[in-house]
Amino acid sequence: MENQAEIVKAMSHKNFYPCPTSMVKIIQTHISYIFVGDEDVYKVKKPVNFGFLDFTTKEKRRFYCEQEVILNRRLAPKFYEDVVAITRESSGAFTINGAGEVMEYAVHMKKIPTNMMLKNLLAQGKAGIAVLDKVAQRLAEFHRNAATNEKINKMGKLETIRFNHEENFAQTQPFIELTISPLAHRCIQNYVSTFLEKNEELLLSRVAQGKIRDCHGDLHIEHIICEDEEISIFDCIEFNDRFRHSDVAADVAFLAMDLDYNGFEDLSRSFVSSYIKHSADDAVLLLLNFYRCYYAFVRGKVISFRLNEKSLAATERVATAKLAGRYFDLALRYATALKKPTLIIICGLMGTGKSQMARTLTSMLGIDSVVMDVLRKELLNIPPHEKHYEAFSSGIYSAEMTKQVYDVAFAMAQKSLAAGKSIIIDASFKKQEMRLAVQRLAMELGADFLAIRCVCPDSIVEERLKRRALRSTGASDGRWEIYAEQKQNTDAFSHFSEDEFFTVDTSGNRQDSIFTALAEMAKRLL
Repeated sequence: MENQAEIVKAMSHKNFYPCPTSMVKIIQTHISYIFVGDEDVYKVKKPVNFGFLDFTTKEKRRFYCEQEVILNRRLAPKFYEDVVAITRESSGAFTINGAGEVMEYAVHMKKIPTNMMLKNLLAQGKAGIAVLDKVAQRLAEFHRNAATNEKINKMGKLETIRFNHEENFAQTQPFIELTISPLAHRCIQNYVSTFLEKNEELLLSRVAQGKIRDCHGDLHIEHIICEDEEISIFDCIEFNDRFRHSDVAADVAFLAMDLDYNGFEDLSRSFVSSYIKHSADDAVLLLLNFYRCYYAFVRGKVISFRLNEKSLAATERVATAKLAGRYFDLALRYATALKKPTLIIICGLMGTGKSQMARTLTSMLGIDSVVMDVLRKELLNIPPHEKHYEAFSSGIYSAEMTKQVYDVAFAMAQKSLAAGKSIIIDASFKKQEMRLAVQRLAMELGADFLAIRCVCPDSIVEERLKRRALRSTGASDGRWEIYAEQKQNTDAFSHFSEDEFFTVDTSGNRQDSIFTALAEMAKRLL
């Protein structure tokens, strides 16, 4: 927009402003130009339309400037001054609230004391549990008094929540392979679908309990100012009621997500606990992961939009894609998070892809794993890549040695579960007694249990094992010559219930196999 380019140029000069300033710093976001002086800040909205946001006319920009001031005075009254007109005088010069034609509007604010910003306090180690408790108390009080009505309640209905997510998935399609992987996109979609299907009653109860409010909607740690006993929270969403009218748990989840993203996971948990204490809203925990996933995905999406800017320099384009990718990775972590300590066994015959499945799930779920092939050689002080081609069930693979390895693996699993951590055991689990023993271990420790069996046709197994024999890497000594004996000596999987066992065919695309496993896990563990 030609006029706005001229306005931005004019507002870049320190002499443009009514109050003296020694400098003007310009910050550009995907939706605004922000002009920061010594004491005052002016924000001009860009004439953009992202579907969920429409600033394409001067009248709309004025309306949303006014909304920004009104809404942000709820939590940061001392920082929001008013809306000013940018006018063009007869001389052609631009000025603030002049007598000439109104060309644009801007939000006028007092400068935020960045040294008191929560993000900076956290980085300097000056904000801990006590500060987060004050933030939680301020937020809980705000939520208690925030507006709610029938219109707002509609935003907590299942159809609106589903629409918000479907919009996200549609708008991120162009960025698949750029900032988000196809697998992550599919997995997060599946997680959302499964969660909504299983939790419709919970979501309806939140509406009935009056938990859908006119919230903040954009609770970054850089939007919170902590001055002694006063907590101010600024820059709420003004451009779309649908993103601000939400379950109060969504606001809590946004800040928890941002704390997680910035490496303050312990303080994130502390903040959530404090909010529940101040609000007496225990159900927040049931919704926390769902909304953290939603907001991490939204952040990835919004940052990805910057890649559409033709003026973006190549180096900045790479940095932007990387930043968006980090948020999408976090969303995937939430989408695959286990609700409680879980013992997962990934089993199957040699060459069926169980170790590759275990490695991928270990990485995606962010949990520990025990790899039986590696553990066996560690116990015998054998280098992991050193090959020992023994006859079936003999030498280092004798029944006696195998039992010792399983005993150690179970002890390691017990230690992890007792510490509240999930773990994967990657082993063949040929014998029913071992499967039942590991299931019993999980049950005794109050952990969830899941068995994933990998299968594929013999012809593919033969091809894989022959390729493996040519490689010098890898701890497995499995080979085609003993495959038939292992198959014959493997007990049938007939004793697990459908809730704790499923089979994955790994003969096709690897990402399809991983997606199938994660989708089946979501059905059972959500």
